[in-house]
Amino acid sequence: MSQLTIVPTPVGNMEDITARALRVLREASFVLAEDTRTTSVLFKHFGITTPLLSYHKFNEHEVADRYAERIGAGESAALVSDAGTPGISDPGYLIVTRCVERGITVSCLPGATAFVPALVNSGLPADKFCFEGFLPNKKGRVTVLNRLAEEPRTMIFYESPFRLTKTLGQMAEAFGQERQAAVCREISKMFEETVRGTLGELKNHFEESPAKGEIVIVVGGKGWRRAAPEEESPENEDEESEAVDLRALRRSKRHREEAIERETYKTT
Repeated sequence: MSQLTIVPTPVGNMEDITARALRVLREASFVLAEDTRTTSVLFKHFGITTPLLSYHKFNEHEVADRYAERIGAGESAALVSDAGTPGISDPGYLIVTRCVERGITVSCLPGATAFVPALVNSGLPADKFCFEGFLPNKKGRVTVLNRLAEEPRTMIFYESPFRLTKTLGQMAEAFGQERQAAVCREISKMFEETVRGTLGELKNHFEESPAKGEIVIVVGGKGWRRAAPEEESPENEDEESEAVDLRALRRSKRHREEAIERETYKTT
């Protein structure tokens, strides 16, 4: 069937891939890979023999139309990146756009991505957040951070271990030394680690103990602070709230029963 399927691949542990993802990779006419050498390791591990074609940020403008035409002509294709979900700080947007323009079905499977476990594990609010991905390598980094200084939502960034301490320092200047944050590295791998603290504390920590591996930085939004134990709501407040909710539920149930009785009386 003519279709492009976006397939997330493990960010670390091979067991994180889904059974559905493996089936799609086996059944596709061809698989577009960010780095065919990296994906070949995954394919060998799971015994997949589907042809691999190169699709990365340096050639996507040259090959996107060609691959979209093949899919539109009746072939099925899967798109993978080196790790995680394609399109999230990885190539993917252009080929998806080309397929959408041609009316080709595009489907994205749920699966691995680094920022979700980092966010949830950070201990920072996860109900509202903004994903910023990688900051500019050189020019514009400070401008972006200054723009985000007033952001009330939790912020998520990807970073290289070689720029981590510099970035934490720049964040401390833009957001303040005391802004709460977490640095998560090597998600789902053997040496997975999450370090929590203020931006100032994290900068000092990683200056003394340089980080290795893939990095996700999670920063609390402006105005948020971790509540001290004595500031948390007493248990009896929760109990009172639950009691009020229960009374409201009983009233609602009684109201429904009375309404049913009235309707039954009218029809008899």
